Amino acid sequence: MTRHLEAGQTAPDFTLSDADGTTYSKSGLAGRKVILYFYPKAATPGCTTEACDFRDNLASLTALGYQVLGVSPDDAEALRSFAASEHLTFPLLSDADAAVAKAYGAFGEKTVNGNTFDGVLRSTFVIDESGTLSSVEYDVSAEGHVRRLREELEAA
Repeated sequence: MTRHLEAGQTAPDFTLSDADGTTYSKSGLAGRKVILYFYPKAATPGCTTEACDFRDNLASLTALGYQVLGVSPDDAEALRSFAASEHLTFPLLSDADAAVAKAYGAFGEKTVNGNTFDGVLRSTFVIDESGTLSSVEYDVSAEGHVRRLREELEAA
């Protein structure tokens, strides 16, 4: 069973690359506020809805000082294609072996269309400037999640 994290805990370390080979790491983002969201698979309906919602809210999230990073087990070509087709303007990172998803508790058993298997669980983590988790959400809905998150961050 995957261990879930809680707000107030130190965010696990990570180092992942985007489709162009640019590396992003927790240590490299120190002193910045980060929204790290995990999604199961690029270009699927729910993941597209969520990514486009982040894209459409990116200006307001950036104005609040947040860097948005999407993480999936997809390879560089799938990420590149997804970003291009949906005009995504924030980094999508490849976690091919799901090691980072597992460290964040965003990997586990799920059922889709009657089939049960292990995979990435749609989850969102807000990391503050000190590297502490200020918000942790598992099994989020692809629709409406980003708007609600933005409203919570604006109110904080």
